[in-house]
Amino acid sequence: MSRPPAPLGVYIHWPYCAKICPYCDFNVYRDRGRREEQAALARAIAADLEAQAALTGERELVSIFLGGGTPSLMDPEWAGELIALARRLWRPFGEVEVTLEANPTDAEAGRFAAFAAAGVNRLSLGLQALDDASLALLGRNHDAAAARRAAAQGARSFARLSVDMIYARPGQTPQAWAEELGQALDLGAEHVSPYQLTIEAGTAFERAVRRGRIVPPGDEAGAALFETTQAVLEKAGFEAYEVSNHARGEAARSRHNLVYWTGADYVGAGPGAHGRLTLDGARTATFAHARPADYIAAARTAGGGFSTRETLTAREAAQERVLAGLRIDAGVGYEEVAALGLSPDHPLVAELTAAGLLADDRRRLRATRAGRLVLDHVTSRLAA
Repeated sequence: MSRPPAPLGVYIHWPYCAKICPYCDFNVYRDRGRREEQAALARAIAADLEAQAALTGERELVSIFLGGGTPSLMDPEWAGELIALARRLWRPFGEVEVTLEANPTDAEAGRFAAFAAAGVNRLSLGLQALDDASLALLGRNHDAAAARRAAAQGARSFARLSVDMIYARPGQTPQAWAEELGQALDLGAEHVSPYQLTIEAGTAFERAVRRGRIVPPGDEAGAALFETTQAVLEKAGFEAYEVSNHARGEAARSRHNLVYWTGADYVGAGPGAHGRLTLDGARTATFAHARPADYIAAARTAGGGFSTRETLTAREAAQERVLAGLRIDAGVGYEEVAALGLSPDHPLVAELTAAGLLADDRRRLRATRAGRLVLDHVTSRLAA
């Protein structure tokens, strides 16, 4: 009996944003309404998907993720064409999860029904905060009332609703965060992604911190806010299946993000998109041209949008498994990180287990709750 095709996720990056947030370091560009360029980009993404399908061969499609940028600014008709194309190129596995990232502006919420008709069945809504002062600080182009309206519209339009929130904002207290997170839960989402604010190099926030205009919370305050997050969500019946992702039941978990965290293959299409594919038996990293014009030109001339394609060594692949796999509660099997020489009896594993940062598990490498609090430290040591 032949094996079924390996599972595959598809990530499509739409890089345009109405406004660039000061904390964002993604590959994004200001949306200036250049419809011809955007139509050309949609065609280039389609060509890229076809080129990558020729590389991967038959696979079982489990998820499609429209991310960015702000893909809810895309013409819903283009989104529908790309979703239908992906479903033709790879064999759909059950009900394919199709996620759309969106900001909660009234204009975008007014298009939710069209995206649902185009095949989107899961909305990832970037609320980020639910008070106007914090939204202004974060550079968002909506207020709290618009966020609540968009969440209500999203719950009506899509089978599944996820909301993103940012905490560890300057001056934020655990009590205020607990109240705000509770308000977000009242909006009816079954999946919550609370992200601790990080100051990324090259962003407007990083420049503001250097100038003393913004003072982010210290480590102790950040830890208290992390514990508040866990307590509020656990009480509401959400499981922390990943360090920054909580779901009310297994069915509510993000199947697409689990593709990343479990080491499955995924196609990356669109400007600046990354992918991971198993080609000729080797784990292969793909990188798309970052600038839309370069990506469109590459798709026209070469059929695909890659700028580079790199075969990972066994050690590099194992390092990626440590960095991604320890983010989820299931962890990563020791056989997947054998190239790093890790085992239950390895001195470093024993040291981190004794310190309470890794679970005492002889089959899988798993971070404890305390380990998740300092996960960058734990994974950097193991991957090294």
